[in-house]
Amino acid sequence: MHAETETYSASLDEYVDHKANHWCAGANRANAPMHQDDEAILPPVIVDAAALLARTFKPRVHLLSPWLTTQSLTMIYARRGIGKTHMAMGVAYALASGGEFIGWKAAQPVRVLYLDGEMPGADLKERLAKIITNSELEAPAGYLQIMTPDVQPFGMLPNLYDRDGQRAIDAVMGDTQVIIVDNLSCLVRGGKENEGESWQPVAEWALRMRSAGRSVIFIHHAGKGGQQRGTSKREDLLDTVISLRRPADYTPDQGARFEVHFEKARALYGEDVDPIDARLQTMPDGKQAWTIQRVADSTDEQIVEMTDMGMTTREIGTELGVTHSTIVRALARLKECGRYTPKPKAPRKPREPAQHWSDGHD
Repeated sequence: MHAETETYSASLDEYVDHKANHWCAGANRANAPMHQDDEAILPPVIVDAAALLARTFKPRVHLLSPWLTTQSLTMIYARRGIGKTHMAMGVAYALASGGEFIGWKAAQPVRVLYLDGEMPGADLKERLAKIITNSELEAPAGYLQIMTPDVQPFGMLPNLYDRDGQRAIDAVMGDTQVIIVDNLSCLVRGGKENEGESWQPVAEWALRMRSAGRSVIFIHHAGKGGQQRGTSKREDLLDTVISLRRPADYTPDQGARFEVHFEKARALYGEDVDPIDARLQTMPDGKQAWTIQRVADSTDEQIVEMTDMGMTTREIGTELGVTHSTIVRALARLKECGRYTPKPKAPRKPREPAQHWSDGHD
């Protein structure tokens, strides 16, 4: 290795390019999708209806109920600082340990490969240690595998935009069942984010993972408008899209707290996709735990509290970013189910009879 490094010591990029044909540092510099140009082209397989019905496929089973199944493709996105990595690592350890995270439960431990693209090793270690300490279950040895820059020879991870980078990750995949890509901005280095073509190489890799029976969770940033950043074409392929948002009444002293909203969820309905408010809190015994409640319940509590403070329905609507009529309907619903009792109105003073101009005159 030393001899090779000396031979290509002109620059790190030159060495990496030589060894892996743009494995980490060199994305597709023509900014064009690869479309398997470097692989043998095989004719597609066609089956008729009878053959399809007769064929045996592995049933899709829940890995983290209710939303993550085998062969799932998912995106979780949020603005910076909301809690994407809290979410990603919580999901990863719940899967690896057969535990639970914010009400989502794993049936049994599954093997997870966590691709961390940006967190310093010391911070990653500290956060993982806290998760393990506060978890009721321990992941079996080898069930949570982590790829992070600080343990790489040159401080870089393979590039998922590049076919050689994909091969490098595939080579260490082993019997991984779930891959968590944290995050797209760090691990997909190439193309223009706002153009659909830039997603094509990653989409093809994700489909290969799904065909192999694996599930992939992509972690991504939100743009200025609050939606996932870049091309919306990413969402076409996905089974589930989850958005993390800052609660309207959030204050910095609350630490890690976010709302979880399902924006796309195939075959999920009702309470399974109800938004939830999740908060990491320190318990009396010193351990940390996530507490959750339905976003509707949290909003209801705010409405009742603001009403008791004497705020009008219009003022409450302005504060929460909803219409006045929404607050009126919410108070009526809360009153009907016994969660809100209007304060009795103060009796109105009787109106004094208006004096006639002629009063006091003959």
